[in-house]
Amino acid sequence: MDPSRPPLDAAALGAALTGDGALWRSLEVVAEVGSTNAELLAAAAQDAPEGTVLVAEHQAAGRGRLDRTWTSPPRAGLTVSLLLRPDVPAARRGWLPLLTGVALAEAVGEVPGLRTSLKWPNDLLAADGGKLAGILAEVGSGAVVVGVGLNVSTTAAELPEGGSSLALAAGRPVDRGAVLLGFLRGLERRYRAWTAALGDPVGTGLARDYLAWCSTIGATVAVTLPDGSTLDGVAEAVDWDGRLVVRTAQGPVELATGDVRHVRTRPREG
Repeated sequence: MDPSRPPLDAAALGAALTGDGALWRSLEVVAEVGSTNAELLAAAAQDAPEGTVLVAEHQAAGRGRLDRTWTSPPRAGLTVSLLLRPDVPAARRGWLPLLTGVALAEAVGEVPGLRTSLKWPNDLLAADGGKLAGILAEVGSGAVVVGVGLNVSTTAAELPEGGSSLALAAGRPVDRGAVLLGFLRGLERRYRAWTAALGDPVGTGLARDYLAWCSTIGATVAVTLPDGSTLDGVAEAVDWDGRLVVRTAQGPVELATGDVRHVRTRPREG
């Protein structure tokens, strides 16, 4: 075992996160699994409760958005999936992965020296544009399983082209356990407020906070659509259903999915 990549303390994390009244009902850390999302989708089919959390030290068959793969060396990152059953209108569920992104960005933001942003629909980017994390939400058996893959100690040689890690971006080692704890606590707080408001992204402040973190809004973008075509324009907003609104030469277009490339990013304030 690499001493620079210690295992997560499952007992300590479970004690800190689960308990009476907590959203998180159980937290399991496994050494290796094919896909944490696939495991929790199967658990959802067996009526697993909301708040089931599965963390893998190594994921052998990780999945990203658009059928991509997500790979990471053992204990070099955080690979976690959450089983949720949000009682909100179906149209508002598009905000769940965005909510997850905000909670992740806030937790990572506690690491000194790190500046990040969110790229719609939810990549976490380092200040230089390198991808730190991806989020994948999948629906099954009345549940939504949200998976997060975050590069923590991954080295440049271990990363795919365009990737980055917290250690590289911060220039120092980062405690995986502390980031996971902050992320799950922040997600619980935001999720409870969002579901209590029936998925309202405005009244809960979620839309405001997402836009504050999002580097896509205001950027000139090229969006590859599921049919392979490309849409060019300026990303103007995220609507009430979490869709990206792109102003094109033919008028505004609302996108529920797509692979976004920032052609020219809006200058950040401050």
